[in-house]
Formats: sequence, structure tokens, C-alpha cells
Amino acid sequence: MSAIGEGSLAAPEETNRAAHSEQPRQSQSTTDYQKFMAEHTGKDILSSDVEIKGSIKFQKELLIDGRVEGEIHSEGVLTIGEHADIRGEIKTKSITVFGKVQGNITVSERCELKSKCTLQGDLKAARLVIEEGATFVGKSEVTSGMSVSTGKPSSGARPEVVRHDEPVKTPAFGGARV
Repeated sequence: MSAIGEGSLAAPEETNRAAHSEQPRQSQSTTDYQKFMAEHTGKDILSSDVEIKGSIKFQKELLIDGRVEGEIHSEGVLTIGEHADIRGEIKTKSITVFGKVQGNITVSERCELKSKCTLQGDLKAARLVIEEGATFVGKSEVTSGMSVSTGKPSSGARPEVVRHDEPVKTPAFGGARV
């Protein structure tokens, strides 16, 4: 009877091996996880219950909705959520601020200050959008696009407009000279 029991257990296992040998072995949970990661690649979130003291570096996109005390550096896109409280220097490619930032911001491309945000610090960006209702205490400088890491003009920077000296024109009113 034990031989029959062993044979009946072995048969289904051999059947499964044959089926899996034709196709790569991959569980359903692994496939679901790969789909999840493909959909959320580069979109990282630090939620409102997260507190960090130290430096943050990231590559693509980051949403911070918690508290950070320290530097944030990236060539990516940063979003400061409405519950966020950031204290420190930020250098990134692009930033959208909904919450509170106390520190200087340097952005190589676009900076957007939303209507309920508060920024206390100096700001340097290639493009700046400030919505009505935003609180901004500091100096702003709109520059040509600069690389955050090198401080040199980025490849996507727009060239400066060069104007040649034009001859002096006399005013239309008040005595034209001949």
C-alpha cells in the first residue's frame, strides 16, 4: 500500500515538471509585482508620517509629504506635498511646492509655488510660477537653465537673446532733428 501511495504522489509532481519545463517558471505574485513596479517606476513617496534628518538624493520623481531636515539633491522632479515641512537646502531639476519650505531652492528648470505654500528662503530657477495666495519671503533670481550638479548650462538651456545696438531714434513728439 505504501508503494501505491508513493506512486500517486509522484505522478502529479512529474506532470507539473513537464508543464513548467516548456514555459519559464514564474509565480502569479511575481508577475503582479513586476506589473506594479513597471507602473510606478520612478515615483517615490515619503508620506506625512515620515520624518527624516539628513540628506536625500533621488533619480526620477519624489513626493515628500512629511518632515525633512537636511539637504535634498537631485536631477529629478520633486513635489513638496501640502503636509510637508522642509528645513534645508533644495537643489533639483524641477519642483512644485504645496507645503512649507524653510531654506534656499535652486532649480535648473521649473519652480512652481502653489497657492497655499510657504517658502522662506532664496530661490533661483530658469522658470518661476507663483500662484496667487502663495507666501514667499526671500529673493528670487530667474536664470538660464543650469545643471544642478555641475552649475554649468544644461544641454536644454535656451540661448540668451542677443540684441545689437540700434541707432538712436529721436522722440516722435518734441522736435525732430533733421
